[in-house]
Amino acid sequence: MLPRLPVITRCLTLAALCVAGPVAALEFPLPPPGEDVVGQVQVIKAKYEDTFADLGTANDLGYLEMVAANPGIDPWLPGAGTEVILPTRFILPPGPREGIVINLAEYRLYYFPKGQGVVYTFPLGIGREGWGSPIAHTSITAKTPNPTWTPPASIRAEHAADGDPLPGVVPAGPDNPLGPFKFTLGTPGYLIHGSNKKFGIGMRTSHGCFRMLNNNVLQMAGMVPVGTSVRIINEPYKFGVSAGKVYLEAHMPLDDKGNPSVVDKHTAVINALLKREDLANNLRMNWDVVRDVVAAEDGLPVEIAVPTAASATSVSSTPFDMP
Repeated sequence: MLPRLPVITRCLTLAALCVAGPVAALEFPLPPPGEDVVGQVQVIKAKYEDTFADLGTANDLGYLEMVAANPGIDPWLPGAGTEVILPTRFILPPGPREGIVINLAEYRLYYFPKGQGVVYTFPLGIGREGWGSPIAHTSITAKTPNPTWTPPASIRAEHAADGDPLPGVVPAGPDNPLGPFKFTLGTPGYLIHGSNKKFGIGMRTSHGCFRMLNNNVLQMAGMVPVGTSVRIINEPYKFGVSAGKVYLEAHMPLDDKGNPSVVDKHTAVINALLKREDLANNLRMNWDVVRDVVAAEDGLPVEIAVPTAASATSVSSTPFDMP
């Protein structure tokens, strides 16, 4: 059985085993079939002027995932010399490894370019309260550099009510909220685009569209062709295999409107596991560790089981009482 460790101790133990230092871009070799984990968690020492927003921007990480991975650290003033975890290890999202996959619960996009054997991943801003991003299977229908923005009537009304009226058309440039590039989706009214705001990537801040860091959306612009599949999912619990071990990555669940959701965590975790038919019936599961991982919601993949040909514990009958 795997040892049961307090959540904070687990995180620090995991981080201590990883190489420190920031990354230049989140591009990873695509693992072979049956393997699901990419990257490595990293640890850096904060400088006095660092904030989680700045560190996230420098390392292709969103604000909320930085906060989740570093409980107890002030995100606006971590303090000089404070060890900060960079959550740059990921379980790939479930389903086909093709095109673009957006996982709302992660605030993150994955891109699997055809035939290149790599995966790219980028943080996203998603829809805020009342403006939830959709769950859909769509595609890229157009690519537009230096876009203008025609605010929908609903957004113009919202701004007018706040005393901040918008023009009928916002021209391209530094004041344009779509940033330097936009991808139009087949789902009407939704885009993947850059932003004229430094803050808000990796948070619930948009009117339903998907915001990217400008350097990220420009990198995508050169890689992603029109017609690329876009699969938008909402999976807070991801199971994956690496080197013969099974991992779980847990995030705060979001409801269909993009708001934090109170869910039956037992049912949600079991359902996520049952989607992995290759794992569900052949695991020796440490449910104490699973409980800790789900309670932490820190986005760090943690070993929770080993496959076995004759598991003595059935997934469906295992007690799993969440606090």
